[in-house]
Amino acid sequence: MCLSTVYKNEKTEDAVIMRNVMEIRCDETSVTLTDLMERTVTVEGKLLSANLVEGYVIVQ
Repeated sequence: MCLSTVYKNEKTEDAVIMRNVMEIRCDETSVTLTDLMERTVTVEGKLLSANLVEGYVIVQ
């Protein structure tokens, strides 16, 4: 199972939105994240990049 940490704009500890993300859903204006405990967070923005080997995603 690949779990990722999602960051806002840059990969820094201060920019963490959510850890242990297992699902990401995008629409035209927002990104919805779901973690391993099935908690969800929706943020305005778009998916900028994802590195699933290193386990991180950046949302702009």
